[in-house]
Amino acid sequence: MQPKINAFFKRQAPDPDPNSGYEARREGGGAAEPKKHRSCGGGATDAKVLNKKRSYGQFHLELGQPDFLLHTCAVCGMMYARGNDEDEKVHRAYHKSYFQGVPFKGWRDETVVARSEGGDRIILATGENSCTRNSKVQEVIKVVEKELGFGEGRLLHKLCKVYLFVSSGRIVGCLIAEPIKAAHKVIPSSSSEDKHELPDNKIEPAQANHTLEFGKISFKREVLRRHNHPDKNREESQGPGAIICEQEAVPAVCGFRAIWVVPSRRRKGLGSQLMDAARKSFREGIALGISQCAFTPPTSAGKALASSYCKTSAFLVYREGDV
Repeated sequence: MQPKINAFFKRQAPDPDPNSGYEARREGGGAAEPKKHRSCGGGATDAKVLNKKRSYGQFHLELGQPDFLLHTCAVCGMMYARGNDEDEKVHRAYHKSYFQGVPFKGWRDETVVARSEGGDRIILATGENSCTRNSKVQEVIKVVEKELGFGEGRLLHKLCKVYLFVSSGRIVGCLIAEPIKAAHKVIPSSSSEDKHELPDNKIEPAQANHTLEFGKISFKREVLRRHNHPDKNREESQGPGAIICEQEAVPAVCGFRAIWVVPSRRRKGLGSQLMDAARKSFREGIALGISQCAFTPPTSAGKALASSYCKTSAFLVYREGDV
């Protein structure tokens, strides 16, 4: 029992001094093997952690702001994340295409249907440059669909003809035409027909006038009665883009399915040039008259364009069933 107790409480020999080779020489008599020192970081694992690049994440504080996650551009309408490099790059490219036009280097075999003095041209996307296969046309169509409110892939079909207005290396206008069989004439409101003749508010002087005299000074009082035009109130109640058509259909040949011009080139006659080119080339060898062309139910801006081009507010409008 005593030997076991002595062995348990036996004093252990101290660790050898790394700077001294006494213990090594006493046991083996050879040279002392130098002891490996540990790095300050705690080994190879710690070294990897120190050498690894840190990744930083962008955090945001939500304080009730309306555009917390996505910001909507007031010009092109695109929603993107501010501060995100990829989103910012995509927005800049789309914004420039929307406002200034889609970049276009030209095609090998272009079907040019109209040219202008300044070098601008209108081309027809047919044959090798088919609207269903060409990526450049599809890029333009996506912009037109978003601008005019068409669903994705709902604007084009096999019978459509696409006219592109090219200026300074960019596509700045587009017209999609399709064959139709009939259309309906718009019933113009009296306010739209006589908007230059009738004032918005009619002012009539009162019949009874009163004169006040103070010595040699006299004051004449006149009462004005204001009457609102009933046709204007009726049109405002229908909405700025509301139209009413005749029930009876009339024959028509060409339907203008969509017309689009970049914002920087609007109100400069590009839409009228596109429609002229479409009328002259829609049927080979035959130039169509304005009365043979119709529009889809237009917006307020489209209604103004159609009235200006047709020289009347009683232009033709067609529906899906008239195709």
